[in-house]
Amino acid sequence: MSDETTADDVSVIVVGGGPAGLSAALFTAKNGLETTVFDTDETWMHKAHLFNYLGIGSVGGSEFMATARQQVDDFGVDRRQDEEVTAVTESGDGFLVETSVASETQRADGDRAELRSADHSSGQRPRKEAVDAAGEYDADFVVLATGANRELADDLGCTFADDDTVDVGVEMETSVEGVYATGAMVRPEEWQAAIAVGDGAAAALNILSTVKGEHYHDFDVPDDATRVFGEHVAE
Repeated sequence: MSDETTADDVSVIVVGGGPAGLSAALFTAKNGLETTVFDTDETWMHKAHLFNYLGIGSVGGSEFMATARQQVDDFGVDRRQDEEVTAVTESGDGFLVETSVASETQRADGDRAELRSADHSSGQRPRKEAVDAAGEYDADFVVLATGANRELADDLGCTFADDDTVDVGVEMETSVEGVYATGAMVRPEEWQAAIAVGDGAAAALNILSTVKGEHYHDFDVPDDATRVFGEHVAE
């Protein structure tokens, strides 16, 4: 990222749309950074039911994901469902992210025997294209949130710990400057939604601090909620 880059110019790409990825996207988009999420909907949340998430008494994992997706959509995240990231490489001061979109026929015949339930629960219509598509995207920062799949981090040359997890600090930044790893990528066992959400937030806050050139603390007060949501604010 250039020293002359302003927050309005900064782009963040999040690979993976589970709790960690969407948490990171929420913080960066909410604070004015152009944010894109690529998600193939392979989150374990669809097999979960949450009783241990503070502030939520009981919610199904798919219902939780639908709410989270709507939340990031409302803050302007460009969420690209069923577009898979195939490669991330360093390019100039940032990164080049390559993607592919399987046709609906391929999804029916191969990797996805049915359209992901989240396409319906989030209100998005399933893709109708019958052709493959590929894309290339530039990013100043990349947040990896691909669960226990650590291949992209390995390909980027990120340092790994002795337990084969991606080595990060409390800010979730990897050994490759500008690349962050979260959730099961950095933990051998503690795969909890609450922890993953915290990892995503920590990564996003570090990105925001880097962009702003000072420690950034995202803190809202009731007046902020009224300004953003108006009469829809919860009592």
